[in-house]
Amino acid sequence: MKKVLIIIIAFINYLLIFQGCIPSKPLDEIELLPSERLINKLEANRRKIKSFEGVGTIEIESDLYDNSASFRVVMLKPDSIYFTIMGPFGIELAQALVTEKDFIFYDVFENTAYTGEVDEDVLENIFKVNLSFNNLIDAFVGSVNLSDNLYKQPNDYAVDNDKYVLTYIDPTENTTTIYRVDIRELGITSYSLKASDGSINLEGSYSNFEMLENVAVPFKIEVQNKVENQKVFITYKNIIANDEGIEIDFILPDDATIISW
Repeated sequence: MKKVLIIIIAFINYLLIFQGCIPSKPLDEIELLPSERLINKLEANRRKIKSFEGVGTIEIESDLYDNSASFRVVMLKPDSIYFTIMGPFGIELAQALVTEKDFIFYDVFENTAYTGEVDEDVLENIFKVNLSFNNLIDAFVGSVNLSDNLYKQPNDYAVDNDKYVLTYIDPTENTTTIYRVDIRELGITSYSLKASDGSINLEGSYSNFEMLENVAVPFKIEVQNKVENQKVFITYKNIIANDEGIEIDFILPDDATIISW
């Protein structure tokens, strides 16, 4: 019996090693895309994700706030984000439903809901980072909106090992944006927004990709607003995309106190 067990364990280890050694498709067998086709594909992939549900952990660091928590987020594009912060044993601590125009923030322990119109201050108070509504959606999904670049030629376009590198210069804002894209999976692995003096204003990195709906979706996301010294780290345990069962089921208790912001 012991010998059989040893053989089984050895066989499993062999399978794991063998699978880990299967090489990726060689780059010389992959068609390298011109910049126009690459941008079109990236933007088309971003738009494929219509609904999204993820569970994981979020860590936020800033001058005024430094904390981490488990969370669940549900997004229905183009205009709804539902966000739940969870404590030990999955106990809900707070919930927020945010649209482009309105928000509801519910403090579970206080049984109090705050409602009002959405602006940048409200989003920063709820999510502790200074991002617009659309950028907030993209940050949670781990995507980058490239619609403004669909009809622009990059100022520089290169291939660096297994990455496409696109560079766009905005003379009006005196900024330079650089995107690095995985050649095999067509997922943006990093981007940076630089000021005219070369300092980085905004930076994002994406990793641990899985293919959902034929789109490379990152399970690890880091976004840094260096101007305001804000950092957001998101690590997903599970993600569902474009499933019919994805819905926002946020209902306030009948006895909740409601305060207009």
